[in-house]
Amino acid sequence: MVQHEQKHSYDTKRPPEKEMIFGIRAVMEAVDAGKTLDKVLIRRDMSSAIGRELLAKLDGTNTPVQRVPVEKLNQYTDKNHQGVIAFLSPIEFYPLENFVQSLYDEGKTPLLMLLDGVTDVRNFGAIARTCACAGVDALIIGTRGSAAINGDAVKASAGALHTLPVCKVENLQNAIKYLRDSGLRIIAATEHTDRNYTEVDMTLPTCIVMGSEEKGIYEENLKLCTDKVRLPMTGTIESLNVSVAAGVFIYEAVRQRMND
Repeated sequence: MVQHEQKHSYDTKRPPEKEMIFGIRAVMEAVDAGKTLDKVLIRRDMSSAIGRELLAKLDGTNTPVQRVPVEKLNQYTDKNHQGVIAFLSPIEFYPLENFVQSLYDEGKTPLLMLLDGVTDVRNFGAIARTCACAGVDALIIGTRGSAAINGDAVKASAGALHTLPVCKVENLQNAIKYLRDSGLRIIAATEHTDRNYTEVDMTLPTCIVMGSEEKGIYEENLKLCTDKVRLPMTGTIESLNVSVAAGVFIYEAVRQRMND
């Protein structure tokens, strides 16, 4: 009896080719040119010298690198990708530390939004749009476990991602610690509290933290937050879409600041 090898099916939506770079040399040149990359996919079994050189270059950037089967790469293009595909980011990213300091230097009271595990592009874009409309100073995301910032995200944000500063950080825990040490109140949106979201003062320097609809805020990140508040739920549905919930929190901050 012949046993056939089971083939994996990868459900992959192909981005436009202008958003991707194929090939080891081409990706290395993009890194050297200072191009902002959203992520890089590398063939899982790549072990060549030039492959190691590429990894060394990427190690000096803030770009997520994923080792994947060649079948996954083939889903994105029919071209000779040489085991490497990079995805160009349509926006530039801001260094968190410098950006927060610049807000204080300008005499602003920072209002930031940090997303922990929000991977849906449409939700991410909708949150970015609300942030831009409400005057949020910046959106903070992790290099891993976050929605891809691509053409779909920009479209969902109605172009807001071209104007809203986005800070991409390697470690969200370190980012929260830095913000807390910089005088910001870290307000977590979580169901694991009895405190209402209107009971916390958002007129102070504030960072609102939103988690994914499925898992909420990662426990280690939640422990670092200075305040934990929830939205009251009185209906039969126990949770809101994360982009809707984010909008409620953001405009509560706006309301408080307008009345301050």
